Amino acid sequence: MSKLTFLERLNAGQTLVADGATGTNLLARGLPTGITAEDWVLEQPEKIIALHRDFVAAGADILLTSTFSATPLRLAGTPLAGRAAEINRTALGLARQAAQGTAVLIAGSLGPVGQLLKPYGPVEPQAAADAYAEQAQALSEAGADLLVIETQFDLSEAKAAIQGVRRVSTLPLVCSFSYDRGRRTMMGVSPAQVGRELSSLGVDALGINCGRSLDENVGNLHELRQATSLPIWFKPNAGLPKLDAHGNTTYDVTPEAMAAHTVEWLVAGARVVGGCCGTSPEHLRQIALAAKPQA
Repeated sequence: MSKLTFLERLNAGQTLVADGATGTNLLARGLPTGITAEDWVLEQPEKIIALHRDFVAAGADILLTSTFSATPLRLAGTPLAGRAAEINRTALGLARQAAQGTAVLIAGSLGPVGQLLKPYGPVEPQAAADAYAEQAQALSEAGADLLVIETQFDLSEAKAAIQGVRRVSTLPLVCSFSYDRGRRTMMGVSPAQVGRELSSLGVDALGINCGRSLDENVGNLHELRQATSLPIWFKPNAGLPKLDAHGNTTYDVTPEAMAAHTVEWLVAGARVVGGCCGTSPEHLRQIALAAKPQA
């Protein structure tokens, strides 16, 4: 099926809906503690496909692959060590299968390498860049429509990631940060810093995913909009996790509450909207209805 590219859709003024959470939804569907989404990519592919299909049915224009932890550095020392390329190619194929017959775009997800870069941790910036390059090459060769470097918190790692990706791929590239200290990342990075320092490094959009609250992330969205002219990718989490009386993890922002804020996100400058941790297919359905009421 012929479809417009990510950049063509943005240039045409379209509002795009990205999918919801991967990890929290898979946990709710039985992913055991200590088992990763990447394990299920290889061992329970039908469950990965089912989640993707639920997001497509909810109105997603973009699916992210289940490869958040699939850099070779993050897989090192685990039972999946040495299988990064295989996992990334397989996960891309599962998302493509779920979106078959639609115009849904497939975004390769590249999460943090799992250790801090020097001087705060053991990882050399070049080693991080190499890890991102290996993952990006596998996703690109498998047919990704765009790549998303997500949940970043350190400008040094984000820059290494961009450098590594751009070494091997010319696909549209998004770089998204997590503001788990509210208005700053865990390394103290502000949205204004992200806009100033990354806008000229070869990315096509900058983003925000995860944080402490919708209100704080909307503040981050306004700050990022002032600091960059690039399109903004906005996937806030559905509040913070809490344990219910049965010991199950729940999120306190309802689908209706997420939808009630969606127009505010668009007015503030977001071009792509969706949700991160806690965002179920029902959350996403409500977001999509609010973002594109005439669709």
